[in-house]
Amino acid sequence: MSVSPPADSHHSDDPPSGASPRFSRRAFLHHTGAGAVLLAGGALAGGTAAASTGGRAAPAAGASAGIAPADLDPLALLKRMLAFDTQNFGEGGVTRPHAEMLKSVWESAGVSAEIVPTPKKDNVHLIARIKGTTAAPPLLLLGHSDVVPVERDKWSVDPFAGVVRDGEVYGRGALDMKGANAAFITALLRHLKEGGRFDRDIIVLTDCDEESGPYGSGWLAQNHWDKINAGMVLTEGGWFLAQKDQRTPMLITVTRQDKVYFNLDLVANGTATHSSKPNPDSAIARLSRAVAAVDTWLAPVALTPVTREYFTALAKATRDAPFQRALRLLLSARSQHARERAAALVVKRSSYPWLHSALLRTTHAFVIEDAGYKENVIPSTATLRLNCRGVPGGQRPREFLAEFRKRLAGRDVTVRLAGNPGESEEDALKRLDATSAKAPSSIDSPLYTAISAAAAKTYPGAVFAPALFEAGTSLGPWTSRGVPGYGVYPYVLDNDQLVTMHGNDERISVAALQQGTEFMYRLFDRFRVR
Repeated sequence: MSVSPPADSHHSDDPPSGASPRFSRRAFLHHTGAGAVLLAGGALAGGTAAASTGGRAAPAAGASAGIAPADLDPLALLKRMLAFDTQNFGEGGVTRPHAEMLKSVWESAGVSAEIVPTPKKDNVHLIARIKGTTAAPPLLLLGHSDVVPVERDKWSVDPFAGVVRDGEVYGRGALDMKGANAAFITALLRHLKEGGRFDRDIIVLTDCDEESGPYGSGWLAQNHWDKINAGMVLTEGGWFLAQKDQRTPMLITVTRQDKVYFNLDLVANGTATHSSKPNPDSAIARLSRAVAAVDTWLAPVALTPVTREYFTALAKATRDAPFQRALRLLLSARSQHARERAAALVVKRSSYPWLHSALLRTTHAFVIEDAGYKENVIPSTATLRLNCRGVPGGQRPREFLAEFRKRLAGRDVTVRLAGNPGESEEDALKRLDATSAKAPSSIDSPLYTAISAAAAKTYPGAVFAPALFEAGTSLGPWTSRGVPGYGVYPYVLDNDQLVTMHGNDERISVAALQQGTEFMYRLFDRFRVR
């Protein structure tokens, strides 16, 4: 459910907070489907949160002995998280039951946790704070509790049952991002179980409305900044990639920058008439011809300092000689023509082709089509929403828009930039220009150093590198204030698993989840007081 981009620098991975949702006329099949760390929240599928909390009373502060064994097992905690249906159809999800479950987990560990309600019923944030030993700026862990909707009849398992099959755990949010939340939380709880203390406060924020809705991190920052004020932030982002065998860790990345989020609408008009008299002036057919004209078109390749460093590390990391040669051709290309040819070869030979294509250029994806209202009427209008993601420091959104309009010239289709309500196109383009020019987060921070050290210890045979996130996160309220923000999904994924993000049969490897939790444990160990 794509919506207009936000007025500030916040980039939501899907529709940004504060924007009005835009549904298709079927409203995603009437919401039934076809068939610091920020954590997840939501309503328990078919029940309440009572079964998950076990009725445990909150112990006194510091009573870490109350941590249950299941709270130290990332798979067990993830399965409990997945049982909560926190689907977000564009206006926020129901996250309170899930937040109550996690609040009980934190209180059992002697950690203070607070549910922060939003104006939407049962749509809440959860903030836990582990007190540190000094006044050093806190570390904030930013995770989100809401998930995108499911098409139930396209899943091979119940998306809210946490089914484990062939070494993989399935569920909506298993990858994005309840799996990451489970790794973050259990790693911290393990330190607390050992009696560990940290050199600064660690804030664990379980966000709502990340996938869409008005009450996400932007709303929280505006109304409760004192609760989430931090010196550095870690959230979802960087991918841990495998060699061609799909198992051996190859490249461990931390993202320090998100792509630039914006939307375009293609609008075609035609003659409305009775469907018994087809005519060449059909809005739907006209729109379809326009789509075909830009379906396979690719925006130009743009290598920035961030993406060049990423592809250089990838060339060093891969054991696939043909892929390595293609990467070296890309990095050494002296002309745009040579760069385009090399990029096509990189994508062809990559084990993660869609990811690497997205990191090379501005992308456009056809996401919502809206046309017609009755089977015996040829409609007068047809509209298609495109979600676009630009490379910061590369092709500017205004340049992409101009090229897109040029390619559709003469097809009687209007291309509109979907700005904020009341915003002119030029004002929207200026806002996007500023976002595109925004510098990536500095790699000179204790958090970045901790991520790098944890990668070296947990994945000694892999290469570590900073990267661009091909999607987006809720980091805007912090990075817009100069606070460095980074992202990791702390488990190695093969391409089949990566493609399930926001798709069907979303899943991650149980072994990778366990190893990712060890990575997080070592990361937090860098902040532990000796």
